[in-house]
Amino acid sequence: MSHEKSSLELYEFLAAEDLLLKSPEYWWPDAGTFKVVIGAILTQNTTWHNVELSFKNLKNYLSLDSFVKLEEEELKVMIHPSGFYNQKAPRLLDLAQNIQNKFQGFDRFQKEVTREWLLAQKGIGEESADGILCYGCFRDEMVVDTYAKRFLKVFDITFKKNSEYKEFLEESIRVKFQDNELPKIFAQFHGMIVEYNKLKPLK
Repeated sequence: MSHEKSSLELYEFLAAEDLLLKSPEYWWPDAGTFKVVIGAILTQNTTWHNVELSFKNLKNYLSLDSFVKLEEEELKVMIHPSGFYNQKAPRLLDLAQNIQNKFQGFDRFQKEVTREWLLAQKGIGEESADGILCYGCFRDEMVVDTYAKRFLKVFDITFKKNSEYKEFLEESIRVKFQDNELPKIFAQFHGMIVEYNKLKPLK
């Protein structure tokens, strides 16, 4: 199915808006750290403001090594602002423990983890997996979320499956840029989509 605009044209349209002037290089705060993994779970069904409140409580436990030592009840109290803490706390601790057991540390996790392994973890869907891979591991994965779907709908681009959105968003970008450029391009592309939604709320 062909569309009037390619993902590259949409990327260039957003880039011309200078939406990331005040953002970190990869848009997501503290990209390339275990904090991204925590944030990907905490941000489910809540706002980033609430996640930041949880991060303040977790300030001494943002590395994998320190996080796995937390008790579940202790973690529930710390992440209370993010909501669904009874669900998120055990899932986060299981995930952290599984990362430690499988990869023996966050550095190796970044290099070796696969999308399939992440999707097999409880509480991680496609959006969270791609968020962790893109922002936590600097992989060339585009994040498809509600913001992306709303943005594309403005241009009459809709699909039935997440995988179709992902394929469309990545396709012409992959043709244009070198492989080593793609992680940052996809990180910024998704970031620009989110910032565009904030400026011009889309339904």
